[in-house]
Amino acid sequence: MDLMTSETDKKALLGQLRIDRGEPPASGGAGRRRIWLIGAGLALAILVAASAWFVLSARAALPVHTARAQPTAASGADSASVLDATGYVTARRQATVSAQITGTVAEVLIEEGDHVKEGQVLGRLDDTAQRAALAQAQAQLHSAQALLVEDQAQLAQSERDVRRDEDLVARNLVSQQAVEQARTQVETQKAQVEAQRKQIDLAAANVRSAQVQLDYCTVRAPFNGVVIAKAAQVGEIISPLSAGGGFTRTGIGTLVDMDSLEIEVDVNEAYINRVQPGQPAESVLNAYPDWRIPSHVIAIIPTADRSKATVKVRIGLEVKDDRIVPDMGARVSFLEEKKAAEQRPRPSAVRIPSAAVRRDGEQDVVFVVRDHRAQRRAVTLGGASGDARLVLAGVSAGEAVVIDAPAGLRDGAAVSEAKP
Repeated sequence: MDLMTSETDKKALLGQLRIDRGEPPASGGAGRRRIWLIGAGLALAILVAASAWFVLSARAALPVHTARAQPTAASGADSASVLDATGYVTARRQATVSAQITGTVAEVLIEEGDHVKEGQVLGRLDDTAQRAALAQAQAQLHSAQALLVEDQAQLAQSERDVRRDEDLVARNLVSQQAVEQARTQVETQKAQVEAQRKQIDLAAANVRSAQVQLDYCTVRAPFNGVVIAKAAQVGEIISPLSAGGGFTRTGIGTLVDMDSLEIEVDVNEAYINRVQPGQPAESVLNAYPDWRIPSHVIAIIPTADRSKATVKVRIGLEVKDDRIVPDMGARVSFLEEKKAAEQRPRPSAVRIPSAAVRRDGEQDVVFVVRDHRAQRRAVTLGGASGDARLVLAGVSAGEAVVIDAPAGLRDGAAVSEAKP
């Protein structure tokens, strides 16, 4: 009995496992979902692997500091520095523009940074009194001119009277005394006419004087330049004598001729023998440390500062640029001309920081960053100028060179430019 029951159970289990090929599948959606899930999982695995590779690559890249190779300037490119000095940009032509009279500001037509031309109106003072004085002077001139016309008419009448009296004397109709009195009257009126002409000249001079005083109320630019300070506002009093209280200004504003900018440096008197007028130099502004400006020595001021033991030297800038403004700090390298022809730079010569050059055996080498890889290059060096070196061959202008290369840096190594 038990054996039959066991056989029945086995048949029932086999019947459940049998596949009925005659019936169509109920639905194909489950299979397609399974395929899509498998594809999405593979794509996610690929993305995770790629991200991990990029992260590991970035971590493996060696951080380095870089600087761009700069093309050399035409002036002083074949020179080496014999002395460095610091100073400031100054303007040889600078003026606080004011009126020549004391008055109240009625109009200000400038702002800081404005470029103005010579003769351009910068501001105006209240000119009510000056206009009244001009009108009075012009009225006096017109009055004097009218009196002259009257005196000339009287003179003409007196001259006719003399001619009549002379004719009557010839016919013994009047006395000789009457003729003499008529002649005296003519001479007197001639003097009055001449005096009146002088009065007209005086009145005309008064008109010109009043016009000058009126013109003083208009403040004009004395030369081409840039406004660096606006000193007065409408309603304030300006005076060329700086008189008055706290509301009195010395002028409308300050004007600088940017073409007159130069650099003044203090050179230690122990080294002044290295500096000569006309000597080439190179200037670097503190605000633009990568910009080297061709310069030259204008003059050595013939006096020394006893307290600092220095001598002031004027440096002319051979490049005019809006970035150069008064009172900027600057460093000047005084250059010495090279005599050997082989030391002269080629047209492709560039300047790089001295810290980018390292000695490897008998070669001077630098590392150039290209496509996030360090390339080791042998270079031919020229002279030094301050903290820069002249590279005659091996590096092109604009390429990024590694500064203070790490000891473990090798050719072809992955690098990343570190942020300063």
